[in-house]
Amino acid sequence: MSRFQALATVPRLLMEARLQPVQGTRFQPTGFPNLGAATYDGPEGQRMLLVESAQSMANRLETVCWDRLADDWVPALKGLPLIRVQDRQGRPLTNSVLEAHRINSPYILEGKDTSVLDVLKRELAGMEEGPVDTRKLAKLLLRLDVNALLHGVFLAKSDLAGGRLRLARALSSFIEAADVREAQSGGVKNDHVNPSGDTARGFGNVPFARSEFTAPSVVAYFNVDLAQLRGYGLGEAATDLLIAMALYKIRALLDDGLRLRTACDLQCQSLVVTRPAGFDVPERAVLVAELRDLIAVVAREQQWPTDRATLVRWEASAKAGKKKGNGDEPAAESAD
Repeated sequence: MSRFQALATVPRLLMEARLQPVQGTRFQPTGFPNLGAATYDGPEGQRMLLVESAQSMANRLETVCWDRLADDWVPALKGLPLIRVQDRQGRPLTNSVLEAHRINSPYILEGKDTSVLDVLKRELAGMEEGPVDTRKLAKLLLRLDVNALLHGVFLAKSDLAGGRLRLARALSSFIEAADVREAQSGGVKNDHVNPSGDTARGFGNVPFARSEFTAPSVVAYFNVDLAQLRGYGLGEAATDLLIAMALYKIRALLDDGLRLRTACDLQCQSLVVTRPAGFDVPERAVLVAELRDLIAVVAREQQWPTDRATLVRWEASAKAGKKKGNGDEPAAESAD
């Protein structure tokens, strides 16, 4: 029987976490170029504020999975497959958990070492025309980079099914505040040597404005697309592993990862499941034990090797090393 039997027939697992500042009442939201803070009108006319975007939350849900000092998964997730990138001397450079484009990172697919690209081409061949077989893609990612099945992936390369290989995020999140009020303040960058110096060159005293907010309600929303996870057709144990991993990420973020900015340090007051009724998110210690067992079960079923890290040696190819200019433009970031 599935360890998450209560979720077996529902399409989504929806959760809300009530948050508040660790100290005081003010917090600083995420900002956007040429916009600043994202305020908008709610459905009942209340003034709303986007505190943290879906893109940023996706990255934060990755960060809590990685121990930067050990350069490895946190203990609860050790044993999961991923792709590691080394430099020419064999030193750690980056990996598919932390890269902005994950498995589609140029450090994985655009260097002289084409081993991962060759695997993708070989095992996902035959999709140049017709519908993309997402189950085949999911099965390959389960072996190469499990985390991509939750975070989503977009292999935007024309020689991989015409650039159509993608999986949407199965775990998504955002934070918004309701009935917000501005808290305007400011300060001065002081130059004690030459207060009247040329500010354009970084000298002199420079006053600045600071916009923070207060709100009676700050909520983090989480959505686990269970129908998508089941649709991968990976089997009961692998699906349970993905659900347990998603819930662990949420618990770890709420416990350890809510210092979003210097002036935005939040804490969780409560975590409530809004759908389905009657399901409670297991405590973090319970999820850690579940993950240990599920990783072992899936490793046996999928015949994962003892060393589950795929190694790529980064050395820029002539194409990758080409300087931008003469009409060359950087690739656009995908929303998913």
